[in-house]
Amino acid sequence: MLNLRFVTATRLSLEEFTATSPLVRSLKRVSQTCHVHLDVNANNTAPLAVGFNRAIEQAKDDDVLVFIHDDVWIDDWLISSRLAEALAVYDVVGVAGNTRREPHQEGWIIHPATRAQDVGFISGAIAHGEFHTGEVSFFGKTPQEARLLDGVFLAARGGVLKQAGVQFDPQFKFHFYDTDFCRSCEASQLRVGTWPIALTHQSAGQWQSAEWNEAFALYLKKWGD
Repeated sequence: MLNLRFVTATRLSLEEFTATSPLVRSLKRVSQTCHVHLDVNANNTAPLAVGFNRAIEQAKDDDVLVFIHDDVWIDDWLISSRLAEALAVYDVVGVAGNTRREPHQEGWIIHPATRAQDVGFISGAIAHGEFHTGEVSFFGKTPQEARLLDGVFLAARGGVLKQAGVQFDPQFKFHFYDTDFCRSCEASQLRVGTWPIALTHQSAGQWQSAEWNEAFALYLKKWGD
């Protein structure tokens, strides 16, 4: 049986998060089929990388770390089985991503030239909505090997990340931390892929906000493309 360590950050207090979070509610179902630990960085104003890297450093080699946003419903109560299958194929898995990476790409879903969804290369699916009955967005067939993953859900074994020396870069406070992380995985020759795992995300994300553009500039400066 897998040991799943879910790692998240929230601006809420721990009491508020525990009382209202869809993640907490859905993990109660998941815990009936596997060992579950929830690591919550509450009252958080630090970059996500701070708590995520601490979890990597503290993890046992066989711990499955799941880096996840705080407003996610885990609809798949057999997620332990899904991740056991996925991590037998890939070192790092997500629910949505892109099988290619283009220069100056602003995110996994958008092609930089067309400024539209990179149809034919994006992979996976996720639902959106306030509750777990949200509408499903299907991007493309999955499982598939990927170059980029959506940071709403990223999973890997602790020992794999530590052996490869892969962590999250705290200069990316929220935006582009996932794109940067995937670039680091690629540089360390880790296998990255999407996998069919049912989730519902309460928010659709923010694109091209001032914070987004600032992070994109940092990303281009770091990677040079």
